[in-house]
Amino acid sequence: MDFSNYHIGYGITGSFCTFAQTRKQVIHLKEMGAKITPIFSFQTQTLDTRFGSAKEFVEGICEITDSEGIRTIPEAEPIGPNNYLDVMVIAPCTGNTAAKLCNGIVDTPVLMAAKAHMRNGKPLVIAISTNDALGMNFKNIGALMNMKNIYFVPFGQDNHKSKPNSMIAHLELLPETIEFALKGKQIQPVIQ
Repeated sequence: MDFSNYHIGYGITGSFCTFAQTRKQVIHLKEMGAKITPIFSFQTQTLDTRFGSAKEFVEGICEITDSEGIRTIPEAEPIGPNNYLDVMVIAPCTGNTAAKLCNGIVDTPVLMAAKAHMRNGKPLVIAISTNDALGMNFKNIGALMNMKNIYFVPFGQDNHKSKPNSMIAHLELLPETIEFALKGKQIQPVIQ
């Protein structure tokens, strides 16, 4: 698909083990012509982990997208009244972010951006990445799947032997999921 006529808000939350895949998808969407505005959670901006430096990751995403991105709640709020995104993605979307989104809690730039974007009746695409998808977050994922204008990147268990409740999105299906979401459809099958 050619995304050259689309502006994508790309929310990134703290599932640090998926950051390399996330970066690849940002590059891929940019190569497909999309204008991308990255939106960073506070943890993404500040926490250095065994997967890399927060500063290097954020700067790398900003360089790829040619955008300084959205880093604060006040910067995210105008997404609603200015109505400039065609679709918003949260990839990765942690269990914490999914739970807050499900319950209307807006305490990060990504959650404010999602709330502001959703008021315009446009698609929100979620790429879940959580160790408790089949545990504490199962009900939140189910509730989000039943909400209007929310679409999921297909996901499945990533390590059923040592982390049986963990599920992660198949990020390689993100562009196709966005294409379906822009048409008001959920790509199938969702659970793979």
